[in-house]
Amino acid sequence: MSTNNLSTSKIPTVVVDDLNIKYRVILGANTGSAAGALRSLISGKAPSQVVKSVHAVKGVSLTAYEGDTIGLVGRNGSGKSSLLKAVAGLLQPSSGDVYTASQATLLGVSGALNKSISGNRNITLGGLAMGMSREEVEAIRQQVIDFADIEEFIDMPMGTYSSGMQARLRFSIAAARQHEILLVDETLSTGDTEFRARSQAKIRELSGAAGTVFVVAHGHAMIREVCNRAIWMDKGVIKMDGETNAVLDSYEADVAEKKAAKEAQDSEKDK
Repeated sequence: MSTNNLSTSKIPTVVVDDLNIKYRVILGANTGSAAGALRSLISGKAPSQVVKSVHAVKGVSLTAYEGDTIGLVGRNGSGKSSLLKAVAGLLQPSSGDVYTASQATLLGVSGALNKSISGNRNITLGGLAMGMSREEVEAIRQQVIDFADIEEFIDMPMGTYSSGMQARLRFSIAAARQHEILLVDETLSTGDTEFRARSQAKIRELSGAAGTVFVVAHGHAMIREVCNRAIWMDKGVIKMDGETNAVLDSYEADVAEKKAAKEAQDSEKDK
């Protein structure tokens, strides 16, 4: 089910056309048996590797518009993060196309941080990486520190920060400037309740200023709160695209149905 025409009166910022993403994953060495492993060790020859091909995104097409805040939902491995990386230009499509009105900024819990330097220096590096001048970085420095609420730790190495503190600083740096396209991947799941409330308000502010925001989060309550649209991905395809509550209601019902079916199947096996 698709309702990609939710915002046809607005200006498109992201167009994804029949996108496919495939990549290979090395699972390990194929020794065949303990004897085979021993022969490889004695001969000095490395065993052949087991390589699995993954089709992460399968023929996905969508259009996002100015002012859209889109929540991406789906089980782990459904293709959400791969889609965001393709929109950000970090994953090359195997086929299909991705068009963006400007460079998208991807903000994720596994985003790059230099843990050997202080939070203060990371603010400088992050601002410069987003294209800000040093003067612009200085102008937003205190705003970032206050939003992340890490004043007393700001001159300590990032490696001493908790995952929540790192997430708060990473989001605060990215949110310190207006983005035409901002991609938020799971970051808001790691902060405390107070920070999540602040970050949700900031997302609404960013999208309200004619930006486009994509959000991946475990917490569906947050997606219901800030997103005007949701996309349900399943096994690399878009299963439903539409109004947030309608999509989430359908997704959550599907999860509950499959969970009940599995429990019934497990119960039968135990008899």
